[in-house]
Amino acid sequence: MENAIDRLIKKIKETDNPTVMGLDPRYEMLPEVIKQKYSQDLEGVAKSIIEFNKNLIDNVCDIIPAVKVQIAFYEMYGIEGLKAFQETCQYAKQKGMIVMADSKRGDIGSTAQGYSNAFLGKTTIGEKSVPIFDVDFVTVNPYMGTDCVKPFVEDCKKYNKGIFILVKTSNPSSGELQDLKTENGIEIYAEVTKLVEKWGEELRGEYGYSSVAAVVGATYPEQLSQIRKLAPHTYFLIPGYGAQGGKAKDIAKGFDENGLGGIINASRSLMCAYKSDRWKEQFKEEQYAEATRAEALRMKEELNQAIK
Repeated sequence: MENAIDRLIKKIKETDNPTVMGLDPRYEMLPEVIKQKYSQDLEGVAKSIIEFNKNLIDNVCDIIPAVKVQIAFYEMYGIEGLKAFQETCQYAKQKGMIVMADSKRGDIGSTAQGYSNAFLGKTTIGEKSVPIFDVDFVTVNPYMGTDCVKPFVEDCKKYNKGIFILVKTSNPSSGELQDLKTENGIEIYAEVTKLVEKWGEELRGEYGYSSVAAVVGATYPEQLSQIRKLAPHTYFLIPGYGAQGGKAKDIAKGFDENGLGGIINASRSLMCAYKSDRWKEQFKEEQYAEATRAEALRMKEELNQAIK
């Protein structure tokens, strides 16, 4: 069975689109045409989110290779929200998309193993081992060191899964810690980059990239370029495009000469395209999924022009 990064790259090449759609739904952002169908309680919220997500997936699964499902926006609605998270992940897989769980897990020893069991591996119950969320990739926070990452790496090997490790994040205050320099004069994010390359050595696939990948924000193009040089075998998940201000020409610095090396996340700009100035006159609220498709195609063209 091919490893996770090869599966992702093949979907990117198949769709000619280095985009992942972030599914970060909050109840207040959903179209009224959906919300009015269900009760305004946790169960109704979950049903609204599931319908919204499925309609978006149906409308882009042939043009976008992957979804990134941010678990916080499901956990905030309790058990019903987590059910919506699981159903969304399963539905996207059924539609042939690569599924990333954005949960930024990071802990030590048996706790890290528990997180990895939930997202990448299996949970043992008696004599049986069963998959739980069973996604293709999960995001991991490495700032507790190697022993918090190792269980995830081992499950990547065992189950042909992948991880995206936080290296240089897109938020404004990331530099407070990530840009600090060590006694050798090297930034912490650069040191983490070198560790990611090391952790992924045994998981490199046919395109030369590893299933141990990195999160590198589009909002810091100079660091993105530096990290690409430090990590030639590391694939990038690049947040920060669109609503956070990342530009296509800056994102291109994270790609190689073959147009590979990264996948760009867009969440609000895709999910809420029907509300945007660009599309709100062309699409009615009930056409929210069609607006998302239109924005996905526009984004694809813009990114490919910059990258290629």
